[in-house]
Amino acid sequence: MNKIYPSAQAALDGVLKDGLLIAAGGFGLSGIPERLLDAIRDSGVKDLTFASNNAGIDNEGIGKLLRTRQVRKMISSYVGENKEFERQYLAGELEVEFCPQGTLAERMRAGGAGIPGFYTKTGVGTQVAEGKETKVFRGEEYLLEEGIFADLAIVKAWKADETGNVVFRKTARNFNVPAATCGKICVVEVEEIVPTGSLDPDAIHLPGVFVQRIVLGAPYDKKIEFVTTRAREAV
Repeated sequence: MNKIYPSAQAALDGVLKDGLLIAAGGFGLSGIPERLLDAIRDSGVKDLTFASNNAGIDNEGIGKLLRTRQVRKMISSYVGENKEFERQYLAGELEVEFCPQGTLAERMRAGGAGIPGFYTKTGVGTQVAEGKETKVFRGEEYLLEEGIFADLAIVKAWKADETGNVVFRKTARNFNVPAATCGKICVVEVEEIVPTGSLDPDAIHLPGVFVQRIVLGAPYDKKIEFVTTRAREAV
């Protein structure tokens, strides 16, 4: 089966529709599926729910889709660098489900493993626990958290072979693996596609069984969320 598509738009053809739950990899601007997010924006689909560690920043990542008002709900851990997100949330225009970072990663991983729910101590006694079932184990209280089963997963990787085996590069791995596994359809954009058999099996982070579609996204510009430089010393 050919998994390689000529463009991000082609890779999402027949998949996108209003109201999707999309799991997106990335952490800040590291490892975000830029080409696929642009294609989703350009498609015009709306009422989307994104499960993602963060909502990008203004005009980058998911932030582009917030600007075009295509996102109805965010399931996120950290959203502190996006003024448009803040404005929409405070105005009641955007639904937000805040989720502790480790819990969010485990909810994605659980969905990918077919696990509908799990118990965790994280969030007990806080607003995170409101409306959730609790259970006592060994004398301590735990929250029931639901696995995330996304309609679509979009992730960014370093390399993939032609069968969809994927390698991530260093910190860009972040949420991409659990996000990829919890989608009914997983689309991966990569910097390089290599022949089948050329990747070391021990170096593969995401097996091709989880990947339905691949698109070559390179070349990429290296985006930096915060530029910090040292003051020039007087000569």
